[in-house]
Amino acid sequence: MNKITIVGAGRVGESTAQFLASRDMCRQLVLIDVREGAAEGAALDIQEDAPLFQFDTKLAGSNKPEMMAGSDLIIITAGIPRKPGMSRSDVLGTNVKITDEIVKNAMQYAPDAMLLFVSNPVDILTYRAWKVCGWPRNRVFGQAGVLDATRMASFIAMESGYSALDIDAMVLGGHGDSMVPMMRYTTISGIPVANFLPQKSIDEIVERTRNGGAEILALRQNSSAYDAPAAAVATMVDAIVHDRKRILPSVAILDNEYGCNNIAIGVPTVLGKDGVEKVIELELNADEQNDFNQSVEMVKKDIQSLKDL
Repeated sequence: MNKITIVGAGRVGESTAQFLASRDMCRQLVLIDVREGAAEGAALDIQEDAPLFQFDTKLAGSNKPEMMAGSDLIIITAGIPRKPGMSRSDVLGTNVKITDEIVKNAMQYAPDAMLLFVSNPVDILTYRAWKVCGWPRNRVFGQAGVLDATRMASFIAMESGYSALDIDAMVLGGHGDSMVPMMRYTTISGIPVANFLPQKSIDEIVERTRNGGAEILALRQNSSAYDAPAAAVATMVDAIVHDRKRILPSVAILDNEYGCNNIAIGVPTVLGKDGVEKVIELELNADEQNDFNQSVEMVKKDIQSLKDL
């Protein structure tokens, strides 16, 4: 990929830039932030470790939106973070104003780009961006499922004692308390996790996964998670840059999949050079369908609240 822009040079944005640059995923990487000098400083700091990590990606930072011109992919991490006790929905009012401006800038300066949302609440902001720009749904998507799934896989590895490398996890639904960890589709070396852990442990892992971000926020107090989110973004970007056709859970715009349309929510997707190339529909049992329906309703409720902003 020739050029990637990250809008938001906070902790998630800077960590994402480090991951992308160190793996030479693009020729040019731009960070943009409204804070004077923040993006420039982050870009220079990362550029100076190029000899150590052995990459040739050229980094630049700016507070000017026109720097995104010519981008193939724009990653949006900008917005106010949660504070302890806040839900992702609590930051919607402020973050939708921030991301609306970013989307309009993208439409002006990089009309052929793909948009990858990380800012919270990611399901709602992804939907809003798609409505604002009117671009094809494959080009507007969000990160959440990869992060939630990798958290769940990590918790399974910690509980079971088996290698994290052998664990594949799947999560559906909204990014938050209503997410739907799919234990029937979660395996250790292809074997369902129920063969290794008792139901009590599985239930505890499901609950911990749903509160994964809040757990880190409560421990750090002054910062939400950023290393794992950045690694999750890098995994998605790698799939797109190298056209890997990877099956990864992403926030996608649905068009009659799972019986839904006109909504953005986490589902398994095929990620390749054109972004979200396909939505994969899983067969859900009655309990899973009920949980997914509840998650859909919560996302719809937040989408409805956009009318009051």
